[in-house]
Amino acid sequence: NTKRLEILKDMMPKLALVGVLRPPVDNISMRLQLKALRAAALELKVKLEETKTEADAGSLESAFNAAKQKRVEAMMTVTTRPFFAARKRIVELAGKHSLPAIYYQKEFVDEGGLMSYGADFTELFRRGAHYVDKILKGAKPADLPVQQATKFEFVISLKTAKQIGLTIPNRVLERANQVIR
Repeated sequence: NTKRLEILKDMMPKLALVGVLRPPVDNISMRLQLKALRAAALELKVKLEETKTEADAGSLESAFNAAKQKRVEAMMTVTTRPFFAARKRIVELAGKHSLPAIYYQKEFVDEGGLMSYGADFTELFRRGAHYVDKILKGAKPADLPVQQATKFEFVISLKTAKQIGLTIPNRVLERANQVIR
């Protein structure tokens, strides 16, 4: 989440207010994500407008309307399965409100979203296959080290940028792993 916020700030240097969609649940994962995001916002001199919302169509519509009323300049979501399941609607609403948005998985960009930065799941699945191989050859799962993602992908859709009237600086485009034209 913090890297996504940095990318938004790099793309829009005068960015002052970022809307953050978050579910109403309060669990350890949500607390950790928000703690890191709030710290990054302070460092980047960006204010966060956190909006608690369910992932259903009506709640998301209300959340985007509220963000627009509060003059949010860009959007992002925390990482959560319900938002992933509702990615098509979230992307549609960001486009409808002409809000630049960054997401945590490439599938949001596949649905028409502006950009994503997150773990390369193809690589994670490959590494998982190596673990399965080791287990099938007799290794005990408890003896295998826990690994975190080491490969990340940054995807930008120029088509979406054009639709919302946004020019993406070359310094941001150069960092992308994939640019969809």
